Amino acid sequence: MINYKIFIDFFDVYEDLMRFDLYEFHNPFTILFIEASDPDDACNTAALRLMRMIMKQDNSIETRIICRKIRRNLRIDKVYAL
Repeated sequence: MINYKIFIDFFDVYEDLMRFDLYEFHNPFTILFIEASDPDDACNTAALRLMRMIMKQDNSIETRIICRKIRRNLRIDKVYAL
């Protein structure tokens, strides 16, 4: 497993996420360190981590719609292998 440094941009959906307590994703341009087997797996893990944090706090239809927006609008700017 390789460590990856991922630069994430979710500015388009950040306004919808303001009501949640997202300690790792505290600003719309976030840097994450993730351990994964390849860069695609690291990007998928970052998106799933964000959606799981949201769904743990509120499991409603509106939250599921926000997760769909995240899947469509989440942008990975850069991925570096460390």
